[in-house]
Amino acid sequence: MCPITTNPAAHGVGDAARKHEPVSVIVFPGGFNWPIWAAQENGYFEQNGIAVALTPTPNSVFQLTNLIDGKFDIAMTAIDNVVAYNENQGEAPTIATPDLVTFMGGDNGFLSLVTVPEVKSYADLKGRQLSVDALTTGYAFVLRKLLKENGLASTDYELVKAGGVVERFESLCRKQHSGTLLISPFEVLAEAQGFNRLANAADQLGQYQGLVGATRRSWAKQHERELVAYIRGYLAGLDWLFEPTNKSEAILLLRSKLPNMSEHLASKSYDILLDPQSGFSKKAELNLEGVRTVLSLRSEYGNPRKSLSDPSKYLELIYYEMAGAAR
Repeated sequence: MCPITTNPAAHGVGDAARKHEPVSVIVFPGGFNWPIWAAQENGYFEQNGIAVALTPTPNSVFQLTNLIDGKFDIAMTAIDNVVAYNENQGEAPTIATPDLVTFMGGDNGFLSLVTVPEVKSYADLKGRQLSVDALTTGYAFVLRKLLKENGLASTDYELVKAGGVVERFESLCRKQHSGTLLISPFEVLAEAQGFNRLANAADQLGQYQGLVGATRRSWAKQHERELVAYIRGYLAGLDWLFEPTNKSEAILLLRSKLPNMSEHLASKSYDILLDPQSGFSKKAELNLEGVRTVLSLRSEYGNPRKSLSDPSKYLELIYYEMAGAAR
C-alpha cells in the first residue's frame, strides 16, 4: 500500500463547472479535503453559483507563492503559512507583496510524529534525519517543539525538506528519513505498514489551529460573492460528512480519492477525521487559542525573530459571518 496514490479525477471539474463562476483552490493531497470532495460530489458549490477546481500542491512553497502571486484564488493551508509570509518569514520570495487573510478554520492539524519501525522512542532519533515540508513554515516548528520537549537538542538531529505530506509519507515508506509529521489519515496508513507513532501533536501542544481557508485580501474584496459561496458549499460538505446516515457513502467517497486505502483503513480514518471532539471543526470555526499557539511557536522559532501575539492581524471573518456560519 506504500506509496499511496491519489485519483487525478478528484481534481477535475465536469461540464457543470462551465456554467458557474470558477474558483481555483490549491490544496495538499489527503483526506483533509473530504469536506471539499463532499461538496463537489453533492453539488453544494454549484448550488451557490460557483465551480471549484482543485489543484494539488507538491509543497507549501508552491502553494503559498502561487496564491500570493495570484495564480490561485483560495488555499486550504496551515495558518502558520499565512503568518509566515505576511511577516516576511516565508520560505521563498514572491513577486507580489504578501497580503494573505484567513477567512475560516478547518482542523487542529491532525499531526502525528511517525517514525520508521526501528525508531521506537525520541532517544532513538539522535543522529538521524527527519523530514519537513519547509524549514521555516508549515509544521516544522511543531516538530521542533515536540523534539525539544522530549529531550532532543537541535544538534541531535537533522531536518531536511522533503515536500508535502504525500511526498514525506512516501519518503518515510522508503526509509529515506527516520521520521516526519504526518497528517491524518496518513499515520493510519503508516501504522498499518509497521511504522511507529511516537506522539499526537495535540496531546502535547494543547489547542492548535492547523488547516484554514486563506486568500488574498484584494481577491476577497473583489470576489465577495464567490468567497461566501465557497464557505457555504464547504460547510454543507461538512454537514453531510457529519450526518451518520452518510457514513458508508462518505467512506466510498474517500476511497475513490485515495484508491490504495482499504475499507478498514478508510473506516478508521472516518473515526479520526469526524471525531466530534478532535476531528474537523464542525462549522469550520477558528480556534483563537489555537492561533495563539501558532504565534507562540513562530515567535520562538521564526526568522527574522518577531514577537507575535495578535491573531486578528491574520483574520477576516466577515465573509464567514455573511455565509451564515456564525449563527
